[in-house]
Amino acid sequence: MTPTGLQKAHTLLMEDDPRILVVEDEARLSGMLQELLGSEGYVVTVARDGQRALHAGLTQDFDVILLDRGLPVINGLDVLTKLRAGGVLTPVLVLSALGNPADRVEGLDRGAEDYLAKPFDLDELLARLRALRRRTVSTVPVLRVPRGQLSVADREVTLDAGGTVTLSERECDLLERLARRPDQTYPREDLLSVVFPDADDEGVVDTYVHYLRKKLGRDCVHTVRGIGYRIGRPL
Repeated sequence: MTPTGLQKAHTLLMEDDPRILVVEDEARLSGMLQELLGSEGYVVTVARDGQRALHAGLTQDFDVILLDRGLPVINGLDVLTKLRAGGVLTPVLVLSALGNPADRVEGLDRGAEDYLAKPFDLDELLARLRALRRRTVSTVPVLRVPRGQLSVADREVTLDAGGTVTLSERECDLLERLARRPDQTYPREDLLSVVFPDADDEGVVDTYVHYLRKKLGRDCVHTVRGIGYRIGRPL
């Protein structure tokens, strides 16, 4: 299967399947990576230029990003810089034909966790991706939210004023999504597709925002009229 633009290799996503964004403009290589990673159990999204990669990285959640350096539209390292500036902490492995020490240092200094020169050994690539995933899994998310901190593992908000508030699974998923990028406004349709993939009515997003406000106060989630929701008061 040859990917065009952004393409999901699997349409039915299992909750425990690792999600990877493959950013590679060379069609043969991106197709090979998609097939290889799919056979290893990854849910693969492919972006063929820097602009599409940036959009995917800012609007979707991935366990790891495999990022080519030489991309059309926006250079791979510029994509990486913009992702980090947007609060995206997903581990990134840079692939590049530029493999001398200075190039590697530049990639790591720009925010990559790992750097692999082309041509590369497939077994080594898979091992490096597994290492990045282990690093991510071992980090238990604790996120700042209005008036407290959210422990994703415990599905609890520890309030600054004392005490804890327990959330349902969907409440926690919604709050986590908003809290990971506190100054970004999420359209209702994006929240619906990511947090409530089994629902087809955007009203379910409004319902769960209402539940969060009842538990944590009306200012825990702000409405941006005509767009959606965010944590952090709009300017």
